[in-house]
Amino acid sequence: MDWQDIVLYVAINAIPLVLAITLHEAAHGAAAMHFGDRTAWMLGRVSLNPARHIDPVGTLLIPLVLLVISKGGFLFGWAKPVPVNFENLRNPKRDMLWVAAAGPGANVAMLLGWILVAKLLLVSGAGGLAVEFWIRVADAGIIWNLSLAILNLLPLLPLDGGRILASLLPNRLAYAYSRTEPYGMFILLVLVATPVLGWILGPVFAAGRRAAYSLLGLQG
Repeated sequence: MDWQDIVLYVAINAIPLVLAITLHEAAHGAAAMHFGDRTAWMLGRVSLNPARHIDPVGTLLIPLVLLVISKGGFLFGWAKPVPVNFENLRNPKRDMLWVAAAGPGANVAMLLGWILVAKLLLVSGAGGLAVEFWIRVADAGIIWNLSLAILNLLPLLPLDGGRILASLLPNRLAYAYSRTEPYGMFILLVLVATPVLGWILGPVFAAGRRAAYSLLGLQG
């Protein structure tokens, strides 16, 4: 891949990537504030300003490297985690589920939004480089948000799927499960660095991509 291809990849993916990662985090903060914890709000993290959420490595460097290597395969990235004090929630165990689900929920909402954008562009019948560019941007938005929603729903702490599972488990099991959190990111990094993550999530990602493209009248 030469530098012109890299510049084009960055131009196509920059907007959907930043939106997918930062709005995911902002949604966590907004949900936490709704359920009683104002920590994220006091730190300015309930914001649509991407600069408040961007992590130079997780939001920029890692996704760029993966884009160059995988050319649109399963993608991975992160923003600065939004601080949530679960003890401040009105019902910590119950409300933790909704705070955790808000992030993937935001990605699903953006996924549907990008599908709508792509659909409107396709049915408009308009042509030209600008329309082609924005169709590719919308496609990148579909891929990014699908990837992040699926990845974050893995039942590993401290991922959102782990928080959701901990909220649903009986108290004794939830406590035992919570003790795995110090090892969760190490396990995730091992999965990302090996083919194992692709074996686990690849079929789910492929099914989600086919479903999204079917809404566009295309084959995924």
